[in-house]
Amino acid sequence: MRPVAPRDASRRRVLRAVLAVTLLILAAGCWACSPIYVVRAGIAEVGILRARQPIHRVLNDSAVDADTRAKLAYVVEARRFAAIELGIDVGDAYTMYTELDRDTLALVVSAAHKDRLVPKTWWFPIVGHVPYKGHFSLRAALAEQADLEADGYDAYVRPTAAFSTLGWFNDPVLSTTLQTDEVEVVTTVLHELSHQHLFVPGHVGFNESFATFVGRVGAVRFFCTRAASGPDSVKCARARARWRDFQRFSRYLDTFVEELDALYTDPSLTFDEKVERREVVFVSALDRFDRDVAPSLEAFTFAGFRNEPLNNATLLSRIRYFDRLPAFDSFLHGHGGDLIAALDDLAARARSVDDPFDLLPRVAPTGGGEVGEASR
Repeated sequence: MRPVAPRDASRRRVLRAVLAVTLLILAAGCWACSPIYVVRAGIAEVGILRARQPIHRVLNDSAVDADTRAKLAYVVEARRFAAIELGIDVGDAYTMYTELDRDTLALVVSAAHKDRLVPKTWWFPIVGHVPYKGHFSLRAALAEQADLEADGYDAYVRPTAAFSTLGWFNDPVLSTTLQTDEVEVVTTVLHELSHQHLFVPGHVGFNESFATFVGRVGAVRFFCTRAASGPDSVKCARARARWRDFQRFSRYLDTFVEELDALYTDPSLTFDEKVERREVVFVSALDRFDRDVAPSLEAFTFAGFRNEPLNNATLLSRIRYFDRLPAFDSFLHGHGGDLIAALDDLAARARSVDDPFDLLPRVAPTGGGEVGEASR
């Protein structure tokens, strides 16, 4: 038997790991996943993992364009920042880079009931019930969307450029992640790494909003405290403005949700009446966005939200990442601005309560542009 070359051994480890996850999904009875879906997802993951290159090697390769190498240098620094300044066990995540042959990593399909803000969920091992399902094929994603709509759901397909396997694999940085500016690259890396610090199975909304908070506040700290940039730098100002915008949009969504909940929980209305009357709420909410929120925005326009068709599925896809962000900011303020202490406190207690959001202080929605002082 010939000796196994290091590259062959690496490939075999990748194949065994993906096969193990595939068998775990099937053995655990993933009733929401067809065998074809699981196999396709496994094959896509194999392709991503097999194409990885060590970032340090890419940084030293003069054949790689300067923009890619510059942004990968920020990835290296952001990873170090997460470990030292945020106390996150980063493991081997984001030490590798994968160049994709497309500008979108995957398409995410989500769905919701038409008469209430309740998502359809799919069950997966480890993470529990999840209100979305990823596809690496546009055709497959659109077919699933059509099936969901035929079953009476609101449905939505959106692209995603990054992901986290929660430390199960050595997640690479993807070329899709580098399509944005440096502030967004750092924010995305910190967002994804935060899932390794805290992930509560079955609470996707909390997990993603927590990660949004960590990514945004972490980026502010990263660009505003480093000697290479500092509080007067353009990137520091940009990171701060984006975090303020995210809090403004979060407050707006809180008010929007309250109005819809009042409609959807009215016992005197039939299903058809709720679906008909929600359109009035949608129009009013969009008018309020144009009048009160859009003029206060400093860095983001949220054009996707404003221009895409509005239904319960598209709305929930936003809420999932923007839920109670000012409350996270207030939680940080309650820890004296000590981000490590705030993250460790949430990580220590989040799994011991029925709803991790209950750990956050109550912050009344204003629908306007007020933001927490801890973000400034």
